[in-house]
Amino acid sequence: MPFSPEAPLSGVGRQLQPQQLLWYRRSVRLPAGFAGERVLLHFGAVDQSCTVTVNGTDVGGHDGGYLPFSLDITDALVPGAEQEIVVRVRDISDTGYHSRGKQTLDRGGIWYTSQSGIWQTVWLESVPRTSISQLVLVPSLDSVAVTVLLDGGTGNLDTGNLDAAGGGAPGGHGDHSRAGLTAVITVSAGGRTLADAVVVPGEEVTIPVPDPHLWTPEDPFLYDLDVRLRAGNEEIDSVRSYTGLRTFGVGRDNAGHARLLLNGEPYFHAGLLDQGYWPDGLYTAPSDEALAYDIQAAKDLGFNMLRKHIKVEPLRWYYHCDRLGMLVWQDLVNGGRSYRHAVVTAPAVGARHRDDGDYAAFGRADDEGRDAFLAELRGTVELLRNSTSIAVWVPFNEGWGQFDANAATELLRSLDSSRSIDHASGWHDQGGGDLKSVHVYFVPFHLRTDWLRDGRAVVLSEYGGYSLRIPGHTFNEKEFGYRRFKTPEALRQAYDKLHRRQIEPAVQHGLAATVYTQLTDVEDEVNGLLTYDRRVVKIDADTLRDVNARLLRAAGGC
Repeated sequence: MPFSPEAPLSGVGRQLQPQQLLWYRRSVRLPAGFAGERVLLHFGAVDQSCTVTVNGTDVGGHDGGYLPFSLDITDALVPGAEQEIVVRVRDISDTGYHSRGKQTLDRGGIWYTSQSGIWQTVWLESVPRTSISQLVLVPSLDSVAVTVLLDGGTGNLDTGNLDAAGGGAPGGHGDHSRAGLTAVITVSAGGRTLADAVVVPGEEVTIPVPDPHLWTPEDPFLYDLDVRLRAGNEEIDSVRSYTGLRTFGVGRDNAGHARLLLNGEPYFHAGLLDQGYWPDGLYTAPSDEALAYDIQAAKDLGFNMLRKHIKVEPLRWYYHCDRLGMLVWQDLVNGGRSYRHAVVTAPAVGARHRDDGDYAAFGRADDEGRDAFLAELRGTVELLRNSTSIAVWVPFNEGWGQFDANAATELLRSLDSSRSIDHASGWHDQGGGDLKSVHVYFVPFHLRTDWLRDGRAVVLSEYGGYSLRIPGHTFNEKEFGYRRFKTPEALRQAYDKLHRRQIEPAVQHGLAATVYTQLTDVEDEVNGLLTYDRRVVKIDADTLRDVNARLLRAAGGC
């Protein structure tokens, strides 16, 4: 996997412009015996649009920079020779309506360096003619519902969450029709089989798990799943996966406050905003250890949730959250034309919320752009729905490319009814979803009684953003934050005071979740608890753990 040309780790040091093309060429010699009935070429993500040829033959392409795709390249392979793979990329970044997250060609402030091209893993897989393409896993408190989906070898494939390291194993040979196929599913833990079932592919089966061990952030217990596709007595494909038994939702605590639920009980989410940027790799972590490091660092500081902000990570990141025990609020990636100050910024200082049916005002006048967002919404749910740790979907943030948020909520609910939805994080609330979601930076936070009467759980989904510049650990000489401090001790005192005077009382009276801005510095932003290089924690760990423990106590121990 190459790093994007804009990332220091690439060694290229160039910004791809909208009128330019980026080319990749790679020659591959397949190992002896590798190529079975079909060979698939998988891309984790390519930003923003690409076409692919193998040995000069067009094998397909993809639009959208955040979701995986796969191409069947079998017919383009040359027997016994090196295979030439060429990828052509175009990235118009924020000059169109395409989803781009916080990337911009004119970086600065809360908007970051635009990056382009291949930024997630590329890999080859050999599969039988009919193979397992996806598992759909829906856990409950005492069982897991499993659906096995197949691919028959035509066209592009969407990839789901199979093995965290990447996909299915090659199987046997022969031209198998779907009639007469069965899937044998085994649930195990510690190498011991606990339950099994035989199912027809495409049909859901619920597998009870004896003496269920529930997943929580404090005890992130995972079960192993083994699925073997059979034609009669012949095994033709197999995959491995995993799941955790847990449920999410919203319900009332003993005081009558609407709370987020975990496994049917109130559970307070003490979270951090997580942008997923690195100083050397931009969107791409420099290593798998780096992916896990950020999650473990947040956990060590007493947080139990990360809000993955306007980015879809590689599946490995979600696997680390699942195994380490970190709840995730998953943002969808924003798109749309240029954003208007009156829509995306003015509400931060009290401007009114607007009807998001005004497409032009929200930069969503393009029919194609709205359709592309909804297609990516479906693709994001399909990709991530098996992740144990994802508790909340967040389709829109601060009006960035927002449109028809209530309809988007209905679509999300139809695709995945097992998670809560924050339909409009920050402002431009349309009255939908499960959460009343507010962002507060420039004024003291007060929990309003009309929010509590709303019926939805009230969440402070962004706040704080206190900045401290640590010389020698910054991206540049600029300093962006919502309140500046000169010393670690001044920052520590202000952070503690903010929570004692504003946040803890609100939690006691019904605030259900908090998302502090933010986990790490990012470029101009020096408002992270960690520096951009992850080498300095700006507030001592004991203070952060103590504040989070007080929040949990204020919520009644939930």
